[in-house]
Amino acid sequence: MTIESDLSYPAHWEADVVLRDGGTARIRPITTDDAGRLVSFYEQVSDESKYYRFFAPYPRLSDRDVRRFTHHDYVDRVGLAATIGGEFIATVRYDRIGPDGRPASTPADEAEVAFLVQDAHQGRGVASALLEHIGAVARERGIRRFAAEVLPANTKMIKVFTDAGYQQKRSFEDGSVHLTLDLEPTAESLAVQRAREQRAEARSVQRLLAPGSVAVIGVSRSGAGVGAAALRNLRDTGFHGHLYAVNEATDADLLDGVRAYRSLADVGAPVDLALIAVPARRVPDAVAECGEHGVQGLVVLSAGYAESGPVGQERQRDLLRQVRSYGMRLIGPNAFGVINTAPDVELNASLAPSPATERGPIGLFTQSGAIGIALLSGLLRRGAGLSSFVSAGNRADVSGNDILQYWYEDEATDVALMYLETLGNPRKFTRLARRTAAVKPVVVARGGRHTPAGHVVPGTRLPDATVSALLGQAGVIRVDTVTELVDVGLLLAGQPLPAGPRVAILGNSESLGVLTYDACLTEGLRPLAPLDLTTAASPEDFRVALAEALASPDNDAVVVTAIPWVRERELADDLAGALREAVAERPGKPVAVVHVELGALADALSAAPRPDAPAPSPQGPGASPQAPAAPAPAAPAPAAQAPQAPVAAKGEVGEEAPARGAAAGHGRIPAYPAAERAVKAIAEAVRYAQWRQANAVSGQVPEFEDIDEAGAAAQLAELLAGAAHDTVLTLTEADARALLARYGVRVPTTLPAPSADAAARAAGILGYPVALKTTAPHLRHRADLGGVRLDLTTEAELRRVYQELTELLGKPQELLPVVQAMVPRGVDTVVRSVIDPAAGAVLSFGLAGVPSELLGDTAHRLVPATDRDVAGLIRSIRAAPLLFGWRGSDPVDTPALEELLLRVSRLVDDHPEVIGVSLEPVVVATEGLSVLSATIRVARPPARTDLGPRTLPSY
Repeated sequence: MTIESDLSYPAHWEADVVLRDGGTARIRPITTDDAGRLVSFYEQVSDESKYYRFFAPYPRLSDRDVRRFTHHDYVDRVGLAATIGGEFIATVRYDRIGPDGRPASTPADEAEVAFLVQDAHQGRGVASALLEHIGAVARERGIRRFAAEVLPANTKMIKVFTDAGYQQKRSFEDGSVHLTLDLEPTAESLAVQRAREQRAEARSVQRLLAPGSVAVIGVSRSGAGVGAAALRNLRDTGFHGHLYAVNEATDADLLDGVRAYRSLADVGAPVDLALIAVPARRVPDAVAECGEHGVQGLVVLSAGYAESGPVGQERQRDLLRQVRSYGMRLIGPNAFGVINTAPDVELNASLAPSPATERGPIGLFTQSGAIGIALLSGLLRRGAGLSSFVSAGNRADVSGNDILQYWYEDEATDVALMYLETLGNPRKFTRLARRTAAVKPVVVARGGRHTPAGHVVPGTRLPDATVSALLGQAGVIRVDTVTELVDVGLLLAGQPLPAGPRVAILGNSESLGVLTYDACLTEGLRPLAPLDLTTAASPEDFRVALAEALASPDNDAVVVTAIPWVRERELADDLAGALREAVAERPGKPVAVVHVELGALADALSAAPRPDAPAPSPQGPGASPQAPAAPAPAAPAPAAQAPQAPVAAKGEVGEEAPARGAAAGHGRIPAYPAAERAVKAIAEAVRYAQWRQANAVSGQVPEFEDIDEAGAAAQLAELLAGAAHDTVLTLTEADARALLARYGVRVPTTLPAPSADAAARAAGILGYPVALKTTAPHLRHRADLGGVRLDLTTEAELRRVYQELTELLGKPQELLPVVQAMVPRGVDTVVRSVIDPAAGAVLSFGLAGVPSELLGDTAHRLVPATDRDVAGLIRSIRAAPLLFGWRGSDPVDTPALEELLLRVSRLVDDHPEVIGVSLEPVVVATEGLSVLSATIRVARPPARTDLGPRTLPSY
């Protein structure tokens, strides 16, 4: 029987999606109010498509058909529509059926599914998106399989089903193809879904960055204002497409030399991108005009939205709702604009004066216009070139995630630099960043770590240390300042990645060399003794020394230090040329220059090389001897071992940074005014290279044969039966022990001891020696307060200690004492997993007590964790040496600890009902480990999970 709540409109099924061509559509349940839309939609479908849907000529829908297709119970009969501009462009429905193929209700777990897509929108990926969403709806309603009948000639629809990645059966019956799809997500279906997501979102950004035509709406006749500035920048950059100016009051044919129109409708030609620079109150009219004209994307420069308070926040929601209703994408509002330096585009649709930058390998994304200006200025001043730039302002729609999707496949971008004030969806960001970082560096400076009240975009509730750990897991290079963002970006854009942490130092100042040496040690690098060339060193001396260092097998990177001569300008030019010549002779290692009051040298190095300068050798890394693998450091951390071969900033291990031409920065050596800044950049490159090397082979989520997933699911269903959707339950000790046992995690029995006699009886059952512990919340895990007594070997000793505890700390009913059998001694650790609404499940590890609670020495990884993830997890805390034999102690059983972490990760990943796990303490001995206490919190799972269909963030 259908309960009343099931009959209510399921608003959480509504979603905006990006289609294959980069446009957007809205998917929502069909309601009884949609009769007119359905009839209008059907009239625009070709006779052939109708025939494929109904297997017979079906020119029009009867009143009975319309009622059937618009009246649903949202349980056994469900219909979804894809809409643009409020009108249907496609529909999908399922009807639950029984084993005989006739209509049925729960508990039948199969449904018949059918699609219809308007001919004008076929080929845009609409049916694939609808299949993802109707599949998620069906799983939510207890349907496990879809059945579909398709005519053999309907090859497009057959392909939608066969390409979805689900397990399926296919047969030919009575002149049609019968398909059965198992709706349980598989690794293949998830991969298909994410590949489609990447292509669609990348295409949507490409349409914004490479338009064939641009209109600027809001260009003043006086030439003043934001619109006029944006128009001039577009014109002066030499944009290759068509350019239009729009001003509703203009009588002129031209504004700033660009053809002008009163309205977009007067243009009479397609417009791909519109820049809107009118007051916020007039933006809705401009958006409507763009939508009616078929504009693909908007950059809204206008302010007065979420940055201005609650009223502006609501105005921003309305803006996004309106933009998406027309299938457009939006950068902004309150945006600074976009730049694309591709030679066939040359787009500067921003407020940055031309030339904003030259062409190069760096992609730059910022949320702040002011920071964007500073970064563009800094990169231009230091000779760096950009491939693309996006300053998203309030990022109501297009965000850093979309830009990462674009950069991942953009051959013009070799290094991704991002200034982020918030991570709207940390789980998706880390997933995209990890994939991108596998082929090119991603460097992030994160502002807004302490978001003030009323800030434009609220951030995740995850602590900053946790976010940093998750970014590190994804291979993201996290820096603290925009200066470091530029410093690291310059090195990665122009130099190959180092093969290891060994750094050669040479220069004409012994003191500056020592400062550089100290900075290397601070950053965890392994510097060689500095080579002092003395203050009398000539440019030729520098060239020879650098060439020898680059040829040496004893280092992986070189830092050149320089102080001024009397004739700075001449020698600066000569020294820059000498250093370039040495690098060209011996490529394959990164080189950075530290200069003190040598601005002329920095300018010379940032300038494009002379046309007659020696070209870099086209040979591979073999042209330069490389160091053998460095011995592992004292702490047995695989992630800290040096890679075995040089790694390019983009490409496979062993490649050099690809030649991009002088305009892109090739042949330029990054220069820094302080040793610490140069060394920081090299250190980040070393750590990134190590991550690349360690992640060359993907980690695995192991299968454990003793896991009882079905039994755990049944136990959780029983525990949550009758619980409200917002209820969080903390499991009893017995239930927590039983649930963990189903995943191979054993928790020793703990017996209550409300009296000394009860404690003695418990010890008799468990066997001596035992531990006596208080479990009151204020004393739990507080051995420092005397609430834990260990190694009690006799009843007399147990009774004496029991009396001491009750006299010192309180009555038994206050202390809630328990008795537990002693386990082998070892290192006390803590294993936890919590669910963050944005990031999903996070697995955490640290040492029990002061290290994690006071010092915050805790490491984190996203669930599901792989074997590589957990190995890095336990080695990434600062106190990790205590696990590996610090000061002559016996190393503990880290393989057993890694297995425990993997089992906890599996439990949380398999069962979204488990929202919190805390194992404390976990005593890791030299052989094996013991989980002495476990707390588990459970709740009903959300309607959608990370395995759900693709959607854009909601407004």
